[in-house]
Amino acid sequence: MKFLELLNRKGLIGAHRGARALRPENTLSALKESVGHSDFMEVDVQFSSDRVAIIMHDDTLARTTNVSEIKSFKSRTPYRVCDFSYEELCMLDYRSWFYREDPFLGIADGRVDLAQIRDKREPLLTLHETLKFVKENNLFINVEIKDVHDFLSDGEVVAIIANEIESLHVQEHVLLTSFRHEYLPLFKARMADVATATLTAKKHPHSDIYELITYLKNLKVDGYHLNDGLVDKETVTQLHKAGFFVNVYTVNNPLRQKELFEMGVNGVFSDFCG
Repeated sequence: MKFLELLNRKGLIGAHRGARALRPENTLSALKESVGHSDFMEVDVQFSSDRVAIIMHDDTLARTTNVSEIKSFKSRTPYRVCDFSYEELCMLDYRSWFYREDPFLGIADGRVDLAQIRDKREPLLTLHETLKFVKENNLFINVEIKDVHDFLSDGEVVAIIANEIESLHVQEHVLLTSFRHEYLPLFKARMADVATATLTAKKHPHSDIYELITYLKNLKVDGYHLNDGLVDKETVTQLHKAGFFVNVYTVNNPLRQKELFEMGVNGVFSDFCG
């Protein structure tokens, strides 16, 4: 099955940053934990200073690594991801913050044995490793490309990510999304068989639904991802009529998920899967 075929179904669960309620977000262990408990996975991509595509949500390393504990990095605040080389990023631990702070304390539903994994290290995850895992396990993944236009040109971003996708022949396993909508038509022009969708947070790009549909068609995207606070049935209905799938983030409440599915939403992103 192609990812786009799946995305046009209903009742889908996307594992937000992997199973991030159970494992450190955007790590291989989080992705592995989500397998069998979600319809597809979602990760975020940024770039090292030497232009390696890595899996990381924040534009700084402070929250989800032990960077502040590394003596040689003490002077490099605010620890921007793009200021560190791939080799330097590989020196960090991407696990200890999660089990030290345990942000989902008491809701792991018995699937996590903290005593056995608290002190183990989690290595950096790259886009290449992620796509290889997807290919080997015949999975689907939503790759959100963070807005890095102040560091790399749009063309450079597209070239780096497209090269990774093409080298592993996973075009039909990938959905590309971004809040920087300028990336999306560039990807479509290079890889017509890769699904794309816009990301929207605080407001729609156009308040008029027909202007919004025209906007999306001009971007040549296949879908629309929006914040839960923006969803209404009429918007979902009109977008479906125009041929777009609609996914909503981030929805952890099962009752709200049910409401959205009844509204016609194709999928929701959740921190909890399974």
